[in-house]
Amino acid sequence: MDEMIRVIQYIWNFGSWAIAIVNILVFLYTLYLVSAGIFPVLYRIGVGLSKRKIALFAEVEFTSLQALLVDSGLFKINNIEPIHKSSMKKAENYSLFVVYWDEFSDMLDDILQKKKDNTPLIIYAPQDKGKIAPEDLKKINQHRNVVVVNFRGRLINDILVSLMTTGFKK
Repeated sequence: MDEMIRVIQYIWNFGSWAIAIVNILVFLYTLYLVSAGIFPVLYRIGVGLSKRKIALFAEVEFTSLQALLVDSGLFKINNIEPIHKSSMKKAENYSLFVVYWDEFSDMLDDILQKKKDNTPLIIYAPQDKGKIAPEDLKKINQHRNVVVVNFRGRLINDILVSLMTTGFKK
């Protein structure tokens, strides 16, 4: 009888160790999966916020939109550059375009031509300034990484998502 109790205790102790080892392995694998999924995204956001340059196509509203971005605490003032209708050529060197639709609606074709395939384009078009014409929406829809935003609150969110999704090198 004592021998049988010892065998049961041995099996019980071995099972406890086996369960502990399996739990540790599962924990380490989960930690690996989480870090492999989260760290690249955090890295992209960090690089996007610190190094990527934003071309802000606005003239009258430039100061207001720049203040919105800088006041969020996410963007540096040095990374936001005004693009005027007379200086459209310099936008080609920037990695994100933000367009104030009311002031640059007549320049859509030029902006789309200067936009590279991996450059996000965010068009801020408040509805109280007029809606985007269906033919312009059709042109916009033919390009990748383009977002149309109607509210200032969404603007920062869409910039962050655009920086995250286009912030990697192939």
